[in-house]
Amino acid sequence: MRLLVRVAVVTAAVAAPMVLGLVALDALSRHRAAEVALAGIATDRMARPGARARCEADPEAWGAEVPRPTGPRASVERPPEPRTPPPGPRGAPPRFTPYTAALAPSRRGATNIAKLVQDDLRNAQWTPVDRDLLDAEVRVAVRMPWAEGPCAVILVEGSTTPGFLGAFLPASEVWLAPLVAVLLTVLIALVPVVRRLERLIAAVEASAAGGFVAPPEVAGHDEVAALSRAFTAASAEVGRQLAARDDRERALREFLSNTTHDVMLPLTVLMQHLAVARAGLEDDAPLRAPVVGAIDEAHYIAALIQNLSAVARLDVVEPRLELGPVDLNAVVDRVVARHRAMAVERGVELVSGVPEAPVLVDADLTFIEQAVSNVVYNAIHYNRVDGHVAVVLDRTSPGFLLRVLDDGPGIPGAELHRLVERGFRGNAARGRGTSGHGLGLHITHTVAKLHGFGLEFENRPEGGLQVSLHGPAAV
Repeated sequence: MRLLVRVAVVTAAVAAPMVLGLVALDALSRHRAAEVALAGIATDRMARPGARARCEADPEAWGAEVPRPTGPRASVERPPEPRTPPPGPRGAPPRFTPYTAALAPSRRGATNIAKLVQDDLRNAQWTPVDRDLLDAEVRVAVRMPWAEGPCAVILVEGSTTPGFLGAFLPASEVWLAPLVAVLLTVLIALVPVVRRLERLIAAVEASAAGGFVAPPEVAGHDEVAALSRAFTAASAEVGRQLAARDDRERALREFLSNTTHDVMLPLTVLMQHLAVARAGLEDDAPLRAPVVGAIDEAHYIAALIQNLSAVARLDVVEPRLELGPVDLNAVVDRVVARHRAMAVERGVELVSGVPEAPVLVDADLTFIEQAVSNVVYNAIHYNRVDGHVAVVLDRTSPGFLLRVLDDGPGIPGAELHRLVERGFRGNAARGRGTSGHGLGLHITHTVAKLHGFGLEFENRPEGGLQVSLHGPAAV
């Protein structure tokens, strides 16, 4: 909800109950004052000499409005003016109706009073009857000093009007004008503040879109300007920390890259020496087994180092891809050539097939080659002796399809979707004993996702696993 709308809603929510409360209190005050005045009028009237006798002698006529005499010889008796004024010249004149102590009306056609009033009159001299703040009519039942006869209780009726007896609000609704003016002033005063906040929001968004190079500044000396300066200081600190983090990550990537290069060179030489040693130990079975194991461990260490180097580049907020045309035919040939020695050592036949024409994709060469290498490494490493691995590249109408098929033990169906999880090693049949780094297929999945390629795993009907990588070809 926008700020101005929120303020308007809150203002209305506060003002409406306040206005209703003032109106209700004003009506209650006027009714209370009129009730007190009417009770005093009835008491004063009945306290006059002979008033009780006149009421009991003719309760039907007593209390009715008496016309004003028109001349000095007028025969109609004018009742004396009461000492307590009626509710006001704008209210109706008081009307009196006598009742018995049991609240039976002493005049035909008079209104019956609720029995609840009788209970109230036991503890008080007078009590309001059917008080309704929304109605201007005021009715009060007054108990007389005597408890018998047709005039034991007098019901006096009058009316009250806004802005008169007991009121604290003016009769006209003009008092609402200052309230409305104050509320409008609050809303109008908020408009420039909201506009400045909107400018600050736009400045912050523009600064964020530009990498916080340009500070989000809003001129002025108020709190919004202070907030702008706080954002500027915060963005500068964030920029400094991001730059420091980038420097650390760059240094770490360079260190890993250099270390990988420095380690891979002697490791490659070591694997070549081990291969020569194995070739010379064909007839020496006791020594041949340790050499084969050493070669396997060397391949494993090489794959681990290469994957750690890839993870160093991928484990950033926004991995940077060095995109360019990549020949997948050449990638397959290099990966197969690199893993052929390992396949021979493990007794696995490794074959490949690619189209005659090169299949080009727009990709990061290092990442794509590492992704394919990881799949081929897993297919060989987790296969059986005398197993087979095939790397097949096909051109499709939307692009390419690269499949790596093996006839190893396969993967339980419930674990297929977990192969790309970082650190997941699968069952013992495909595990490296009970160990394994669990990075290879996770890296392949990440690389495929970054390039917009698809990656699927499925068990083959004839046994083994098929890993499919597909995507669009380069235009």
